[in-house]
Amino acid sequence: MQHTSREFERELKTLRDRLLAMGGRAEQQIERATQSIVRSDDKLAEQVIADDERMDQDEVEIDELAFLILARRQPVASDLRFVMLSLKIVTDLERIGDLAVNIAKRQKELSLLSQSPPTGELHELGQRVLGALRQALDAFRDADAITAENVIRDDTEIDSLNVQLITGLLEDEIPSRLDLARALATSSVSRYLERIGDHATNIAEMVIYFVRGRDIRHHHQ
Repeated sequence: MQHTSREFERELKTLRDRLLAMGGRAEQQIERATQSIVRSDDKLAEQVIADDERMDQDEVEIDELAFLILARRQPVASDLRFVMLSLKIVTDLERIGDLAVNIAKRQKELSLLSQSPPTGELHELGQRVLGALRQALDAFRDADAITAENVIRDDTEIDSLNVQLITGLLEDEIPSRLDLARALATSSVSRYLERIGDHATNIAEMVIYFVRGRDIRHHHQ
């Protein structure tokens, strides 16, 4: 029985480590996608798009491992909550990867336009979002509800930056169809980053549920 227990612990550790590795790739995808916009770097954007296949493969493999643990071990209590948490987090990470790809695709569009987007504001928003995901993954790694709460609290700043950036674009004069296309593509990038922040918040909420057994979704401002 002890041997079986040690095997189970190794399986749970493998699941945790695989999720954190996928989370690291998600962070890298966000960083590269944002930098592709800031630097107007098509090659970096293409790398983000190409690397999304690895994220998709991560999702498949982690799902398979989690379902195998459920079938073989029939976990209960905190172990069951951990496996279910993992299945939810992997979905958020895969969607974050998709949003990074969307940002990279907008860079391909922006590179055809005559003017650069407001890179300072987009860089700041990208860094806030990246920081939120890192904190959420740290909270998951350490089972730290306090750090998770900080992610949720700080999401309002990400929302505010997104609104400010889009509002600024709409307030600018748009004298040509080219300028309108630039404004629309830039607004899309801002919204994608804001949605990544929402996924980081989702992860933080699930960590709090795992640690405290309390579902706080929709219960915070």
